[in-house]
Amino acid sequence: MPELPEVQALVQVLAARAGGRTVRALHVTSFPALKTYDPPPTALVGATVTGASRHGKWLDLTTTTPDGDLHLVFHLARAGWVRWHETAPAGVPKAGRSGLAARVVLDEGAFDLTEAGTKKSLAIHVVRDPADVERIATLGVEPLSPEFTRERFDELLDARNQQVKGLLRDQGVIAGIGNAYSDEILHAARLSPFALTRTLDATARDHLYGSIGGVLEAAITAAAGRDAAELKDVKRSGMAVHGRTGHPCPRCGDTVAEVSFADSSLQYCPTCQTGGKPLADRRMSKLLR
Repeated sequence: MPELPEVQALVQVLAARAGGRTVRALHVTSFPALKTYDPPPTALVGATVTGASRHGKWLDLTTTTPDGDLHLVFHLARAGWVRWHETAPAGVPKAGRSGLAARVVLDEGAFDLTEAGTKKSLAIHVVRDPADVERIATLGVEPLSPEFTRERFDELLDARNQQVKGLLRDQGVIAGIGNAYSDEILHAARLSPFALTRTLDATARDHLYGSIGGVLEAAITAAAGRDAAELKDVKRSGMAVHGRTGHPCPRCGDTVAEVSFADSSLQYCPTCQTGGKPLADRRMSKLLR
């Protein structure tokens, strides 16, 4: 799933390539992906792209029309991506081909919103204000913003006693962090993903707070200036534990372990994060009951 660093890099790609260009067409080929109908997608035709930004893991393309600004806002979900075309493909795209969900045709170039797999969760909105999208309006604090202070972080940790992995991934608490970067942040902070938030002492909280900024900023730096097609590989190559089950931990050399759930998994280093103790695999534990 694209998370904050990749989404920020995609914002930069779209700002550089689509900025100042005119929308010629918006073809939606996966109709369940379109979540709004007023304004209709056709309202973007003739609009000028005037900016690109990010809200958590949501991308926001701002366009200007004679009637005011409109926003093409989209969430790439678990398997979505952006594919840029220097020259717009000819013709109207057909539904169900190559995972294509939508194509935005500009006066120069075009970009596709694609989604792999059978579970389709990509979401596209055309709105007058990004806050009209409920999941944007209810986002938590941006972790690299001035509002994300050490004091604010304490408030979030103390709000309820929950597993720290869950807090980091909760978009209503902290916006933009998903499964991969929460694994990386917890590894950097030397914390178990199952540690309870209210049990963390001041030192652990300091390390976790610093790791959030350090991991995300390093990933943003690594992704900056890359083409969209390169970003997935850049993300994978920068991971210390996520997606590296069975490989040595780059810090201590212990074998990276995994906990599997119904539709996801997490990775961690036993030596660095859990005092050498393996965490129970929730999927296997359920089967053995």
